[in-house]
Amino acid sequence: MEEIKLHDNLKSLGVSAINNSNSYNYDHPDPIVLEAFPSPFSLGELNPNGVVGSLHIETDEFTSRCPKTGAPDFATIVLDYIPNELCVESKSYKIYLMGYRDHGSFHESCVNQIANDLINLLKPKWLKVTGEFTPRGGIPFWPTAEYGTR
Repeated sequence: MEEIKLHDNLKSLGVSAINNSNSYNYDHPDPIVLEAFPSPFSLGELNPNGVVGSLHIETDEFTSRCPKTGAPDFATIVLDYIPNELCVESKSYKIYLMGYRDHGSFHESCVNQIANDLINLLKPKWLKVTGEFTPRGGIPFWPTAEYGTR
């Protein structure tokens, strides 16, 4: 009798869109891993009364590296947006953020790139990304990137 590999059927682990395997790139954030699904707030059958919705997503597991020293930076990334036709799929968003783990980039650049990659994918009505980075040298640093009209 052949042993059943329980992990083979786990869909939540997914397959990397970058290299078609179950491994991901941790030193290069790549928007190709981001996925979207139709927004339930879009006008139509699912939203006959035109309800306006917004989404708030926080992750406190974000890490990147200082491009000068290589030291790790830690942050909570806060994403707020008003969707247009699409919403970001949360697992793909988490995998995308993991791509920053060994990526050397300043705080402002990380937040700006996250915002731009999400805007390119979602075409939202409004979007704001805030990086609440832990203090370095006693200075807390929280850059924000904002797009559109709330």
